[in-house]
Amino acid sequence: MDIDQQGENSASETASENVVPVAKKSGNNNDGGVETAEEATEPAEPDINELCRDMFDKMAIFLQGELTATCEDYKLLENMNKLTSLKYMEMKDISINISRNLQDLNQKYASLQPYLDQINQIEEQVTALEQAAYRLDTYSKKLEAKFKKLEKR
Repeated sequence: MDIDQQGENSASETASENVVPVAKKSGNNNDGGVETAEEATEPAEPDINELCRDMFDKMAIFLQGELTATCEDYKLLENMNKLTSLKYMEMKDISINISRNLQDLNQKYASLQPYLDQINQIEEQVTALEQAAYRLDTYSKKLEAKFKKLEKR
C-alpha cells in the first residue's frame, strides 16, 4: 500500500471517528419542539502520522517551488551573462576595426604631410605676393597722382 492510499484510509478512519451526534428534534414528543440530546463524544485526535505526512508533503512542494524558482533565476542570470559576453565581443571587434581604421588614416595623413607642407609654403608665398601687389598698386596710384599733378601744371 503506497503513501497516498494510506493517507486516504487514515483520512476516512479519522473522519468516521470525528462524527459528533447532532441533537435531534423529537417527532413523537408533544413538548412543543423540545430537543433531546444524545451522548456527545469528544472528537478523536487526528492521526499524527497522517499530519506529519501532510506537513512533509506540503513542505516538499514548497521547497521544490523555491528550488525551481532559484534554478530559473540562475538560468536567467546565465543567459544574461552569455548575452553580455556576446555584446562585449561585438564591441571588442568594433573597437579593433576602429583602431585599424585609425592607424590607416594616420598612415595616409603621414604620407600626405609633405604635400600639406608644400600647400602651406605656397599659401605663404601667395600671401607675400598679394601684399607685394597691394604695395605696387598703392605705389602706382601715388605715381599716377603725381603724373596728373605734373600734367596739370
